Amino acid sequence: MTTTSYSAQDALVAIMIAISASDETIRTSELITIEQIVNHLPIFADYDADRMRGVAQAVFDLLEQEDGLDAFFGLVRRSLPERLRETAYALACDVAAADGTLLQTELRLLEEIRHELDIDRLHAAAIERGARARHMH
Repeated sequence: MTTTSYSAQDALVAIMIAISASDETIRTSELITIEQIVNHLPIFADYDADRMRGVAQAVFDLLEQEDGLDAFFGLVRRSLPERLRETAYALACDVAAADGTLLQTELRLLEEIRHELDIDRLHAAAIERGARARHMH
């Protein structure tokens, strides 16, 4: 899959994959959360879930490169309309919270996502609190 043909849904999937991979371990709970999100949220109603594997591979390939994170965010910003930026952050928070633990690498990437997508700090705090509440044990 070429990174120039990314849809907004691909960008959302890419954000979820990146946050899951940020601690170098993709947990089953995170994969299940991503699958549930793609299967149930209206934004993914017409999304071909078979694209997820290609998106995941593209994310892994980008993150292995020296300037991969910058390239990753460039791709996401090009593919994601401004109206879906808070959605992207909310999905990233849900995936990060899915396993019940937030590691430093996940927190750093969430901070970077907030910055790169220009998410207002107050809105980000509300999104984070909602994710925490949904994934409380």
